Amino acid sequence: MGLKLLHSADWHLDSPFAGFPEPQRTYLKQAQRKIPGQITDLCLREDCDLMLLAGDILDGKAGRETLEDLKRELARSGVPVLIAPGNHDFCAAGSPWLTEDWPENVFIFTGGLESVSISGLDCRIYGAGFRSMDCPPLLEGFRAEGPETYHIGVFHGDPLCQDSPCNPITAAQVRGSGLRYLALGHIHKLGAFRVGQTLCAWPGNPMGRGWDETGKKGVCVVTLEDTAQIQAHSLDTPRFFDLNVDVTEGAAQALEAVLPAGGSEHFYRVTMTGAGPVDSAGLKGRFAGFPNLELLDRTEAPVDLWSSADEDTLEGIFFRMLREKMEADPENREIYSHAAELTRRLLDGREVTL
Repeated sequence: MGLKLLHSADWHLDSPFAGFPEPQRTYLKQAQRKIPGQITDLCLREDCDLMLLAGDILDGKAGRETLEDLKRELARSGVPVLIAPGNHDFCAAGSPWLTEDWPENVFIFTGGLESVSISGLDCRIYGAGFRSMDCPPLLEGFRAEGPETYHIGVFHGDPLCQDSPCNPITAAQVRGSGLRYLALGHIHKLGAFRVGQTLCAWPGNPMGRGWDETGKKGVCVVTLEDTAQIQAHSLDTPRFFDLNVDVTEGAAQALEAVLPAGGSEHFYRVTMTGAGPVDSAGLKGRFAGFPNLELLDRTEAPVDLWSSADEDTLEGIFFRMLREKMEADPENREIYSHAAELTRRLLDGREVTL
């Protein structure tokens, strides 16, 4: 009949969001607190058989209310929940993974590599928890064994850097693992690769925490039958968008072209380029429906392209000839004007984008 699981990681609950002003920090913290409930809702809606959480569920020391919310939502899922702590919530003395009373359906890998057999689902889950910020390669020489149909791994680890201090995962390790599915955490952007019979995937984080974590975020629902198939699900969490826009022809119109109609509470950082000046304060008022809009003015003062055309210099002769050609060929006026602009930027030592 197959097996269906929810795979998530890198919630980073109780992140400080230190780089944001107080109203935005409060908003982001409140949104992040909703993640356990949203993921449990998805688990129930998709009728998943179990949940795998691949580390960094907590971001260092978590508050009491956060821990109680997390316990309640994991229990509400009603399915086996297996957690492999990572480098931000590693199992050191005093860790809540070691000191808290977790619901009966929650199993936490608190040390070296071990496995749990779930007979009712005909599967065996292998995992290990970080004991410090660093972790050696956990899958080196590993091979899954047992009578179960489905052998699954859940680890916090780095599949993108073989020199990583955080449990580097290599294709050779995956190929030799004998796992049907390898659920990873640590990388904050969705990714996957298949080696032999093993699908290795990491879901990214369910909510971005800054301008380096842009776009849609979410979790994965994985179906295991003859092969493993993965489906990404976005969550209704705040998103970050880092945009660049040329405002030479009008800043308001340029912003309207890149921002959604009707406003949004998502975080937009728009770097305005081209010829200025722009009225940033006025633009913020005009786009009041975007409370988390940040405008960066990188425009340049307008330049008179033909200011040196009447000078008795090599520069003046060049621009004079270019202007005369433009006036004689009005259909190609934009080409000559663009050539003049590029030349002026080069002469002024400014950046040129072709």
